[in-house]
Amino acid sequence: MQKEESNQQLRQDILLQVSDLRKTYAIKGADSKVASVLNGVSFSLRENETLGLVGASGAGKSTIGKVIAGLESADSGKLLYRGSDLLSMKARARKEAARSIQMIFQDPYESLSSRMTIEQLVAEPLVIQKLHKSDSEKRRLLVEEALQEVSLAPQKYMHRYPHELSGGERQRVGLARVFITKPKLIVADEPTSMLDTSLRLDLLGLMRELCRRHGIAYLFITHDLALTRGFCDRLLVLDHGTIVENGTPEEITENPQHPFTQKLMSALVQLDQF
Repeated sequence: MQKEESNQQLRQDILLQVSDLRKTYAIKGADSKVASVLNGVSFSLRENETLGLVGASGAGKSTIGKVIAGLESADSGKLLYRGSDLLSMKARARKEAARSIQMIFQDPYESLSSRMTIEQLVAEPLVIQKLHKSDSEKRRLLVEEALQEVSLAPQKYMHRYPHELSGGERQRVGLARVFITKPKLIVADEPTSMLDTSLRLDLLGLMRELCRRHGIAYLFITHDLALTRGFCDRLLVLDHGTIVENGTPEEITENPQHPFTQKLMSALVQLDQF
């Protein structure tokens, strides 16, 4: 009986279950030729967990994130989110089921429209999801709350434009945009890659605090293995569309098993020595 209760709790803790995810792209200029990007990717993500996804450029990391966020389709596989298979749903049903999944993009300079104020940008997800559409005051209050959560004073930032902000401030605006809909899962695709070291650590610290405060799970996509230590609870290593290692950041960095992970660690050691 106790074992059954334990298994039941284990199932309840899983927020996202990815099973045998496959994706190919047609090769431009080549008749009937395709490139395989994802080769049967499977993993789980628990509630409130920060899961790191590490790999080289072109390994398929961003494709996984976009499929989860509904920005790209998959050829086959299952994507169980809160027990429902998102990939088997029609567009409208999927949009409703995945409302609590949001995505932060890599480039804070390109992901924010230069023609919109910060207030408009942060409120945009509410507009897209048609939340509080007849209550502009409620939307404004939610924008203020979201900006405060990412340590941007509303009175200082709401009426400014993206070009008036630093890279770190823009990425915080991006985080406020996804936070305003109260997500349970945030796909963060290389969110620190265009920031300097101190700003990277600031943003990761903020994301960790939001996780603790509001029960948010992250899929943290990065090519930088060093960033995962102290931030990620668990780590997946992706090589050519296949997950080759799964463990804690400490286990993987201190005792890498796969040749690709060993190569990543070797490069990291050389950078540290330099």
